Parts: sequence; structure tokens; C-alpha cells
Amino acid sequence: MKITVTADTFRLAQVFTISRGSRTEAKVLTICIEEDGIKGWGECVPYARYGETLESVTRMIEGVKPPVGRSGLYTLPAGAARNALDCALWDLEAKKAGKPVWELAGLDKPGPEITAYTLSLDTPEKMQAQAAKNAHRPLLKTKLGGGTKDIARIEAVRRGAPDARIIVDANEGWTPELYTELAPVLVRLGVEMVEQPFPAGDDDALLTLERVLPVCADESCHDCTSLPALKDKYDMVNIKLDKTGGLTEALALRKAALAEGYQVMVGCMVGSSLAMAPATLIAQGAAVTDLDGPMLLAEDRDNALQFDAAGVHPPAAELWG
Repeated sequence: MKITVTADTFRLAQVFTISRGSRTEAKVLTICIEEDGIKGWGECVPYARYGETLESVTRMIEGVKPPVGRSGLYTLPAGAARNALDCALWDLEAKKAGKPVWELAGLDKPGPEITAYTLSLDTPEKMQAQAAKNAHRPLLKTKLGGGTKDIARIEAVRRGAPDARIIVDANEGWTPELYTELAPVLVRLGVEMVEQPFPAGDDDALLTLERVLPVCADESCHDCTSLPALKDKYDMVNIKLDKTGGLTEALALRKAALAEGYQVMVGCMVGSSLAMAPATLIAQGAAVTDLDGPMLLAEDRDNALQFDAAGVHPPAAELWG
């Protein structure tokens, strides 16, 4: 068994802005695990919010000594390195067995899922233009930045896309007082949910706030060990492979979260179709799917995921799984 890791960059179709900053490209790590002439592939997106860099995650991956199996990866922390290795091992196992990953995992055959399309944080006027351009999409996700200007942003998005479903992502940028002010207005405008309004680790206010607008845990939810701290605070959890540390843990987290009464959202970092491919399995039947990463790119992998009116389709075997 041979493990190789390379850094790749994909240009974005336009500048993408959230409350933490802007970017013009997606920087990812591509993992190949080769055994007996067969190659399994995975991708991860190191995320600075979680103390990850391309260099630190590369070192972590290079520190794994083959041969290794998926269960052996749990010596690594949940995060980007374990994700790429885990997904590459699933791909390798599927190719060696001549069966798709969904069958090996005991899942139903996947189909397309409607995915959100994310609008970049900007002025209300520019966000209205973004919304109008994408008004044909059934589900829009709006990045917000904190402050009362967020009301103007959502009002503008609603004017631009009067018929679309809308969810919002505060990226830890709100305070309890701001939630109390904004939530009733967003509900009136038809917003269905807000992701992570308060900073992870500083979200106890959700225990006592009247959650008129449902709240989804993103930065507060990484893997199964996160669930106890979410009790009575959140209505939904956002499962991202780069947080869980791969498909194996994501499957376990989905099962555990549903058993505890949470709705499930499946999200992504900004990466290529290779990063999204395993997540399409987790997204089956999810309350919200947000796997639009490749839609934000100006370039993508060969055999890229298909996006159409039915949503994001499961990957072709030539891509993954």
C-alpha cells in the first residue's frame, strides 16, 4: 500500500465572501492510496477555523504508515486528514470488491438530492442581484455577517428570489440579542433555518432563547462526541466530512443524530466534486443538502458531479465510489 498526497488549487467562478473573509480559489489536498495496482481517491479541505493548514494536514497524512484500514484511522483526530484517508480507503475497497460504496456500506442505492446554492456575503444590492440570477434554484443559502444590516440583506435576497426556499448561515457572527431581533423578521421573510448563530463553545444562550427560527449546529458539531453538548440547544446538525473525519464517522453521526431527534443537514467546504462525492451518500433523505462546492468553481475534476433540476447526482464510478 502506497499513500501519496498532493496540493491542488481550483479557481472560483467569482469572489466568495463569508463573515471571516474572502477567497478567489479553493485549495485542497488530493489523496491517492494505491494497493495491488488499484487506486483509491479522496480529497480534503484544511480549514483555518479548526487550526488546519495545507502543510499541517499534509504532515499528518504523511505520518500515517501503511498498511492501514479505516478503523485504524481513529488514531487521528476528526478533521481533514482523516477525512481524505477514510474516503480514499472506501474508494479503494469498492474498486477491489467491484461494488459501489453505497452497497458496501449497507445503504440504499442513492439518487439525486436538491442542494442549496450559496450566495456570497455582500451589500444588500449585490446580494439581491445574486439572488435574482439564481432565483430559478429551489433552495438558496445566504451568508450573513452580523449586525442589523443582515435584515436588509435578507429582504434584498427575498426580493430577488421571491419563490425560493431560504436558509441562512451566520458563521458564529450573532449575539443572543441579535438573534432575538432578527429571528422574527427572518421567519416573516420565509427563512427556514439559521446555521451556527453564536460562537461554538459560547452557545449556552440557546438553552433559554425561544428558538422561533430553528438553529443548526455547524462549528459546534464535528463528530458523535459533539452530540451531548448540543442537547436542548439545536434543532439540526450539519454533517461535513472534513469535520467528522470521513465517511465512516459521518455515517455514525447521522445515525446517532437522527436517533436523538435532530434533523440532519449535509454540508461542505468549498472543494471539488471529489470532496462532495462521498457526501452524496450521507445526503440521502437529509432535511437540507448543501453540496454546492463544485458549483462555485470555475474548474473541476474530470468526471465531475452532475448538477441539474433534480439536484446533485451521486458520483460516477470514474470519479469515486
